[in-house]
Formats: sequence, C-alpha cells, structure tokens
Amino acid sequence: MNRRNPVPTVDVIIELEGRGIVLVERKNPPFGWALPGGFVNYGESLEQAALREAKEETGLEVKLIRQFHTYSDPRRDPRLHTITTVYIGQAKGKPKAADDAKGVAVFPKDGLPAKMAFDHRKILEDYLRETSS
Repeated sequence: MNRRNPVPTVDVIIELEGRGIVLVERKNPPFGWALPGGFVNYGESLEQAALREAKEETGLEVKLIRQFHTYSDPRRDPRLHTITTVYIGQAKGKPKAADDAKGVAVFPKDGLPAKMAFDHRKILEDYLRETSS
C-alpha cells in the first residue's frame, strides 16, 4: 500500500514577560517571520516537541500554559501537507536565534511583522481574538 500521510508539527506562541510575542526569522524557505516550531520526532510527544523546538530556535526555557488549536489546511506549508498543534507558552529572559532561525525578535501584539511564513498570521489573529475577549 502506497499511502501518504500528513506530517505532524508543533508551533509555540511564546509570551515574553508581558513584552510581546517571540517570533523567529526563518533562514530557510519559506522565508519570513514565524512562530518557533517544527517537526515532531518519532517517539516524542507533542509537548516535548514544542519545548524542544522553542529552546532550539530561541534559547528560551518555555513553560507551556495550554494547547491552543490545531491547524490542518493542506496548503498551510508549501513544502508538504502538515498538521500543526499550537501551544501557548510563557518565558523570561532574552531570546537568542539558533538552529534554523536567522533572527529572533519580540513583537508587541499590535505590531506583528508584515511578512510571515506559513499560516502564522492567521494563527496569531485567532490567538489575539480569543485572548482579548
């Protein structure tokens, strides 16, 4: 049987000490600003993957607060069909770009960057709508 399945990924909305949301600038295509995240490794839980990816890309120790939503549009990643589970986390300290992040910055909730990768603008708009009500 030749069966293709979507690939599981995780993304983390990191709230940094009331200063804003941590985003990474991707150094690999698709380019743009993105939530820290990536592929789930075999044998790894979604929570473990979220913590690992956040640490690898931002250098921050993140405390996961809760699972937010799952996004599954087959077009959300131009490389392949992924399904991402998004977490909300909190962190303290100074983020530092590492792994496949070209840069890292903290953006105020009302000042998100114009060029964002994947469907991360939609994810953040959903998050802001839910958390501001």
